[in-house]
Amino acid sequence: MFCRSRVPVFLFPTRPFLVALAVCLLVPAWLCAETGLTGRPPVSAPLPFANGERLAYDVTWLGLRAGLATLIVEEGQDERERQQLTLRMTARSSPTVTKFYPVDNRGLSQVDLESFLPTHMTFARREGKRFNDFDYTFHHREGLVTAVKDGKTDELPIPPDAQDAMSCLYYVRKVLPFVPGASLTMTVHHDKKNYKMDVRVEALETVEGRWGKRETARVVVIMPFQGIFLNEGNIRVWFTTDERRVPVRMKAKVIVGSIVAELTEGYGSAAQP
Repeated sequence: MFCRSRVPVFLFPTRPFLVALAVCLLVPAWLCAETGLTGRPPVSAPLPFANGERLAYDVTWLGLRAGLATLIVEEGQDERERQQLTLRMTARSSPTVTKFYPVDNRGLSQVDLESFLPTHMTFARREGKRFNDFDYTFHHREGLVTAVKDGKTDELPIPPDAQDAMSCLYYVRKVLPFVPGASLTMTVHHDKKNYKMDVRVEALETVEGRWGKRETARVVVIMPFQGIFLNEGNIRVWFTTDERRVPVRMKAKVIVGSIVAELTEGYGSAAQP
């Protein structure tokens, strides 16, 4: 990642993407109140990600290892015994980067499994000397979110189907047809603001990595805010076109060069027992 002080770090999600991610991701990343998706599968379609899924990514900048990110899925029940997903994210700087700009970000998003809408999200940002804590409780029927940032609480309006900065990635994995030209527009609530985000399938590509050689859909995320990365523009994510629809690679341009998040664990040849 590349921060404003010219230090490469991996961040998710930071100041308005992990889309991004971000990771991103990372992307972040590392994507819904309004959708323009043609042929969108129903929300009740089978999930491409299973309980216990853990994806790990190496994050590099100009060929240098800048950090490590993980995405984890857990199934369970909320306090009303409704089925829910708990999505967890961590992003840490590499030992070399930590010496002069430590990063240790952690996020958690709880998503109602029936509606696939977020109910609660927390995010702890620890980047250099910056410490911020975010807490969002979504009230979709009322069109409100209770947003707490560093102890300050606000009740803010949201579109009824708004996603958060983590759940949006899994929503895209679930509903976007991996057909060139397919697209959707969604609303993401992040840092006490509502942002419209456009997602489009650019092409099908065969790519290779530690996971093996796979056909993927190259998806561009038109970023209205900074997230998975401190990106200077759009983020591209490569999803496998098989039933798991795994984001195996994420790339974003930054002030100098590009940040790349590459899957290293959790899928194909890179799967861990």
